Amino acid sequence: MTDVNRPYVADKPPLVPTSEELRARIPGWGADLDPKDRPSYPRERFDPEATGAHWEFPDRQEETYPRERSIEHGMLPPVFGTVAPLHGLSGLIRRTAYARFGEARLAHWLLLIAGDRVEAAGAHLRAAISLRPDDPVTETGVRTESARAEWAALRSGRADTSHRWIDPLLVTGPWVITGWIGWRILRSVLRRR
Repeated sequence: MTDVNRPYVADKPPLVPTSEELRARIPGWGADLDPKDRPSYPRERFDPEATGAHWEFPDRQEETYPRERSIEHGMLPPVFGTVAPLHGLSGLIRRTAYARFGEARLAHWLLLIAGDRVEAAGAHLRAAISLRPDDPVTETGVRTESARAEWAALRSGRADTSHRWIDPLLVTGPWVITGWIGWRILRSVLRRR
């Protein structure tokens, strides 16, 4: 029983070997311990003159409208993105996530996911109203997957082959359910008339 490695034993575990012991036992161990032996060492030295930076802290980007920021951070970074500002109901949900919950809380991430889903639903609704609705077959890649050597992909050992059977249900399911609900609503309205 003494030769078996057990995670919890009463005896003191063996000490970590010293650098000299490891170097004697393993050829080439510790080759980069001496900074002179490291090719990247000159880049590791802190030399502000070598960077060409002319500031202690970079100039801050102007915040033209209130930006979302985590409650853990006191300020925005010097530069931040402004490509897709928050808007509508999804923006309200995301602002709530940033204003009330820290990044370590599950509620923060669930609200961000809910905001994303609300934004996606709004995009689908805008596409339907524009009389050019989304095409779930071509835009999700279902037709491409089946057209380009599906059986070769199955044999290649790809990681996503285990859930491929459910992908058509996940892609078409919401459309079928939404169509069924719409048909039920339309049918009930027509019966009342």
